[in-house]
Amino acid sequence: MHHYIARHRPAVLLLAIGLIACAADGRRTGDTTSSAPAKQVSSGAVSSPTTGQDTISRRADRGRILGDSTAPVWVVMASDFQCPYCKQWHDAAFAGLVKDYVNTGRVRMAFLNMPLSMHQHAKAASEAAMCAAVQDKFWPMHDSLFATQKIWEVLESPLSMFDTLANHSHVEMTGWRECMSKHSTVPLIEADLDRARNTGASSTPSFFVGTMKLSGADANVRGAIDSALKVAAKPKS
Repeated sequence: MHHYIARHRPAVLLLAIGLIACAADGRRTGDTTSSAPAKQVSSGAVSSPTTGQDTISRRADRGRILGDSTAPVWVVMASDFQCPYCKQWHDAAFAGLVKDYVNTGRVRMAFLNMPLSMHQHAKAASEAAMCAAVQDKFWPMHDSLFATQKIWEVLESPLSMFDTLANHSHVEMTGWRECMSKHSTVPLIEADLDRARNTGASSTPSFFVGTMKLSGADANVRGAIDSALKVAAKPKS
């Protein structure tokens, strides 16, 4: 299990690619690598038809943030839980970045759901993760989904396995099952997908590090972080 540092929790998270602002009131399918300026999109919490849904969306939104609120650099990962390239990157690079950058207080990470239509269980997997995020269990579920991808991706229905993974991630199961059955986090997932597309992201995984956009399992995210940290360390004129 990775060591995840405590998160400062804003009550409202305003998520934008390349810039994530937090209100201070409480806490494949591509195989090419490219680097380009990240397009800014308008930020805003996900709005929803009912107060209860809005509360769930906001809690889920906060739950997929990893790192200290004072970290100078953001890394946003646009990913698909059923994407083999996303798993490849996760298995090779994710834990090292958490250890070297997140746990040292230099980087804050966010996960942007980009379930592609060619992956039949990708959206359900995103729901499983985001319903866990409502209870601040997104990251254990995130790791479990990638670890077991080769098993659940071939199932006719992966829901019983997702249930098992949620239980193993110490999720309160009654609330998680209700969230899943009501598809309570779908508005947030669909908003994520729109955000990703609006930035020009067309493949998974894609990464937004400061003003840079990178794509592919072999994307040099570590190098982009180092560059962004140097920029952040420069005195403001």
